Order: sequence, then structure tokens, then C-alpha cells
Amino acid sequence: MTEISKIRNFSIVAHIDHGKSTLADRLIQETGTVSQRDMKEQLLDTMDIERERGITIKANTVRLDYLSDDGQDYVLNLIDTPGHVDFAYEVSRSMRAVEGSLLVVDSTQGVEAQTLANVYQAIDADHEIVPILNKIDLPASDCDKVAEQIEDVIGIDASGAIFVSAKTGQGIHQTLEAIISMLPPPVGDPKAPLKAMLVDSWYDAYLGVIVLVRVVDGFLKKGDRVRMMSNNSVHHVEKIGVFRPEMEAVDLLGPGEIGFITASIKQVRDTRVGDTITHEKNGTLVALDGFKPSQPVVFCGLFPIDSSLFEDLRDSIEKLSLNDASFSYEMETSAALGFGFRCGFLGLLHLEVVRDRVEREFDIELITTAPSVIYHIYMRDEKFIELHNPADMPDLTHVDHMEEPRIKATILVPDEYLGDVLKLCQDRRGIQLELTYAGSRAMVVYDLPLNEVVFDFYDRLKSISKGYASFDYQMLEYRTDNLVKLQVLVNDEPVDALSIMVHRDRAEQRGRIMCEKLKDLIPRHMFKIPIQAAIGGRIVARETLAAMRKDVTAKCYGGDVTRKKKLLEKQKAGKKKMRQFGKVNIPQEAFISALKMDN
Repeated sequence: MTEISKIRNFSIVAHIDHGKSTLADRLIQETGTVSQRDMKEQLLDTMDIERERGITIKANTVRLDYLSDDGQDYVLNLIDTPGHVDFAYEVSRSMRAVEGSLLVVDSTQGVEAQTLANVYQAIDADHEIVPILNKIDLPASDCDKVAEQIEDVIGIDASGAIFVSAKTGQGIHQTLEAIISMLPPPVGDPKAPLKAMLVDSWYDAYLGVIVLVRVVDGFLKKGDRVRMMSNNSVHHVEKIGVFRPEMEAVDLLGPGEIGFITASIKQVRDTRVGDTITHEKNGTLVALDGFKPSQPVVFCGLFPIDSSLFEDLRDSIEKLSLNDASFSYEMETSAALGFGFRCGFLGLLHLEVVRDRVEREFDIELITTAPSVIYHIYMRDEKFIELHNPADMPDLTHVDHMEEPRIKATILVPDEYLGDVLKLCQDRRGIQLELTYAGSRAMVVYDLPLNEVVFDFYDRLKSISKGYASFDYQMLEYRTDNLVKLQVLVNDEPVDALSIMVHRDRAEQRGRIMCEKLKDLIPRHMFKIPIQAAIGGRIVARETLAAMRKDVTAKCYGGDVTRKKKLLEKQKAGKKKMRQFGKVNIPQEAFISALKMDN
């Protein structure tokens, strides 16, 4: 057990691509935690999908032993957090387990939207903040200007900012010294009853549920019987340890330490993130504050292509929700797609990541319906409905009015792209709230409807600003607007997965665009297919897909019948690739592509 004054717990926060994971690599290397042979880039990004996309999705923990310049041994617990807005909940949870933050800012790009969002979370958690200017080895680096920007935009003193190049290792030693001198040690009472916070949990096929804990008071030892305070379930601690970054067993964890426990926990539901863990006997009576539950903002349906895999999908989603507390789900059925789940996400990247993880980690192919947000519907008979899925929209004659969620979006963009960004926000029914300048970059604040943002707003913003704009948002309120349900009929059958809510003024235009796109995306069949967009009983747009017939055996004249059979089998295999949907095969890509709004 380490003396509490010799412990420092900190997280690294930054905008996407400002070098958090690379800085974490250098700190691990400098302290000799991992041998040179085992060192690889983005060491803490353990999922394939993180390495492929080059982003951090899960906050990961590592314990570093550091011998400081004054000859003292320190234990540093580092949590590397994600930078993307969709994983902000992961960041806020990590913040609660530590006392300080390293604020990493790219010295070539300056303060970005997510830098602001993440640093405000650190300030909310009462963190001591050490500013670090990264990428000083690049010719475009301008440390003085960026330090000034940190003071102007964020309002924290950057005079003692540390200049670092996480790529070359320059300034890493100064960073470690600053962690010891500038960040406070944790506070905790070793004599008090055990009080530990459940920071994260995930499922392991061999050990069951692994729980990441931060001990606040008291001791946690192997063999203890512990109680989860939210549901009173009791468990016997079998293994206790720390991450370096591989698991390493220890005998006990004391106040201020971060580590993991396993206790043969079978039920995923027993480990709630933010819960307080205490001893079964003589435990604490007062639980820790816990975390605010996250509010999902985007909803979509996940259905297995092979309906016999529904139980497997239920299993995999339960295991994922244990690992990702910001992801919520409930069962739903659809006439065309069978049984599946209506899932809530914090944004589109979050949706993509969860979908990819289900497909990879559990080998289940999925159909994803169109993402939508929650609408509030007030009926004429004074009833109130929360609408998650546009397909469940009640008859408009019984609806008094509808409200949609609005967000406050902050966009930082270089001056030359400002016009295009303002036009994009105007096109998406935005209301400009303020426009200020931070150096040569404009900071625009808009009040936007969330349903206009959820699909491809971020992609459009990136493409019109050549990737230089950064974007962050928070929920504002619900507000009444003139919304209608736009439904797509393929071959006279409604396609639930393509139902969307749109503003009445734009419904016709959106309907026309969707029909034109589907005409290109749906492969031709042996019969003519009408594609229509309808609002209620009124058709607002229509395209017709011409029929075709392909004779694959035309080149076979006489000879062995097995040749014909082989060709027909091949054709059959090709047909199977398309997702069956009513009588018409609609490929999976068509769903997502049809909903993207190109200008």
C-alpha cells in the first residue's frame, strides 16, 4: 500500500487528435512501466476499432511508478480519456475518479470546441489543471499565441504551461515533475469504513465482470465480502490488482488508489457505474454522490439480419451496456424486421461504434434503422407521449401539438469558412445566438434543432470547412414546431426503417431527394417497383424503378446440366447478399445513404 501523500491521480483531456494517447505513451515509456520491447503506439487504446479509427473510445487506466528529482517514490494513476463529443460521458466519469487534469492543446491549432467542453468538465469536478502545449516540434507551432488563447478563451493561467512534443519525448520529464508539484494528493481516511467508487466495469469471458474502483476511505483486501450500495448485492472479492497496463495482482488497495477487483459477478445488472462499494459488515452508511445518468440524444433500432440470433443480440447488448454506461436499450418489434432493440446513444459516432462492436465482438450482422431523437407529443385529450420512433407516430387528427429538442451548438471555425458554416446552420433551421472572435477564428453559437444535427451535420460541417471547424453541443429545451412524419413506400409497402420526422416546409423536398436516391440504391428486380414518399395519406414524391431480367444460363448450350446448376447456385448466392425486405431486396447501405442530406 502506498502512502496517500505519494499518490497523484490525473486524467489527460484534449480535443480530438491533439495528442492525448501519444502523451500517455511517452509517460508510460519515461517511467519504465512497459519494457521497450512491448511498447507500441496508442498502448492504452486496446480495442481494434480504436486503433483503426485512431480515436480513443474507452477511458483506460494505468499505474506508473516514478522516482522524482528529489529522490522520492511516487505512484501516478493516469486515466487517458476520449476527445470526441459523443464520449463526453466517459470523460465526466473519469474526472470524478481523479484530482487533477493535464490539459493538452495542440500548439499548431490552438483551443478547439472539445478543448472547451472537456476543460469545463474538469473545472466542474474541482480539478487542478496543468496546461500542456503539444506538437512543438512542428514548424507551424506558435506557443505564445496559443498560451494567450488559453488565457482568453478558457480563462486559466497559462504562464507556467509546459512545452512538449509527445512524438519526440521533449518536455516529458518536466511534465512528470509538474504532476507531482502542481497536482494535489488525494484525500482519504484509512481508519474510516470502506468507501470505494465503481468507476467502470466490463465483461471478461474468463473472470466474469471486472470492476474498476477508486478507493476513497478504508481498505479493500482480497477475501473481503463487499456490498454494492445501490442494489445491496453482496460479493466475495477473489482478485484485486492494478493496471500497468496489464493486470497485476496486489494484496490490498488503500485510500486514493485506483485498481480493479473481480468477485465472480455473473449478473451484468449488479455493477452500476457510479455505485458505492463498502464492506458487508461495518460498512459506510453514506454513499458517494455517484454520477448523473447520461441522457441519450439519438435513438435507432438494431435488428439482427438472421432473426434466430435475437437472443445472442440481447446477450451482446447487455454485455456492451455494462461496459458503456451511456448506452441504453429496450426491446421493440417491427413488422418488416422482426424482433430487435431500440437503442439510445449520445451521438452518431457513438451509434457507429456500438454497432461495429456488436458486429465484431459478437459476430452478429445487424440492420440499423434511421437515427431519430425523442419528440414530445401533446394529444387533444390532454395525454402526453414521448415518441422515440417516427414509425409509432399517432394519427395527426388526435395530436394537439409537437415539441422537438433544441441544442446550443458552439462552432469554432477559421474566418474564411465562416460564410459557409453560417449558411449550413441557417439551412438546418438554426437561430444565431452570438458570434465572437478568438484570434483569427470565429466562435459561433447557434440554437439548432437536434433532429437536423443528428444525421450528417458533423460530416457536412467538416467537409465545408476542410476539417478545420470544431463542434460541441449541449441540450437546451423542447420547443413547439410544425413537424410531420414522412414515410417511404416501396412497392406500396411502408418501410418502417425509413420513416423520419421533418419540418412541414421541407417535407416535399426531402421526400423527393429520398425517392431519387432510393431509385439509384435499390437494385433492379424482375418487376417494376414504385418508390413513393407520403405524408399521412398524401403522396408527395414518386420514382419508378424499371424491371429487368438476367438470364445467367444464356451462354450454356447443351452439354452437362451441372454447369447450369453451378451458375444458378452462384446467382442464388449473390441474391442472398441483399437484405430481404418485404418483396423487394433493399441493401443495407441504402438505408443510411437515403437519409443523408446532400446540398
